[in-house]
Amino acid sequence: MIRIPILPRTPLLPFPPVAQALDEPNGLLCAGGDLSTERLLMAYRSGIFPWFNDGEPILWWSPQPRAIFELDGVRPNKRFRRFLRHCSWTVRVDHDFPAVIAACAAPRDAAAGTWITAAMRAAYIDLHQLGHAHCVSVHADDTLVGGLYGLAIGRVFFGESMFSLRTNASKTAFFALAATLREAGFVWLDGQVESSHLALLGAKPLERAKFIDGLDQLCRQAPENPHWAIVFGRQPAAELAV
Repeated sequence: MIRIPILPRTPLLPFPPVAQALDEPNGLLCAGGDLSTERLLMAYRSGIFPWFNDGEPILWWSPQPRAIFELDGVRPNKRFRRFLRHCSWTVRVDHDFPAVIAACAAPRDAAAGTWITAAMRAAYIDLHQLGHAHCVSVHADDTLVGGLYGLAIGRVFFGESMFSLRTNASKTAFFALAATLREAGFVWLDGQVESSHLALLGAKPLERAKFIDGLDQLCRQAPENPHWAIVFGRQPAAELAV
């Protein structure tokens, strides 16, 4: 039987130390609490994120190791740049956040469910309206074909989910985000849990203790351009090939 701490809904108590997270399942730290803006921001600054299925209690995780993109080294390879040079798509930042998170929440096949529940969508839309959560969307003419969303705190962007309705659409959103964050002075893009897909994009494993130490510094530092999302506007995907 798995035994983990249970958070009360109120008051807003600190999370347990992440060193107490389970080895199996990897990173499970505690349950309960709520998805209020205050609790979510506390979680991400502490290296913790929510991940649970509909009908389950809220589960909070801090895996070991962490999948991290060091933005200085994240760039599309030659093959993908060739694709972008001939791509007619456009990329937008913070355009129709509800549509992007809804697309990320859509089941990936007929039998699959989603961990991005209605409560999660509502919580992250609130974070977006307050300027904490952002999305990148890829459009073929006026059709949404791919995108991603996450949170920006200090000089760290915490990636949450991405989707692709056409080949390379989510990769286009990812490299657009990485380039924009790098130019704005961000240092890390958090990919949360290791996977072969993230590794192909350039994610590296980082010990949880080092990740927490880094967050303590980076989340306190404002990016060089705090208005990066507004400045981006709408850009041709082909410009990412430069």
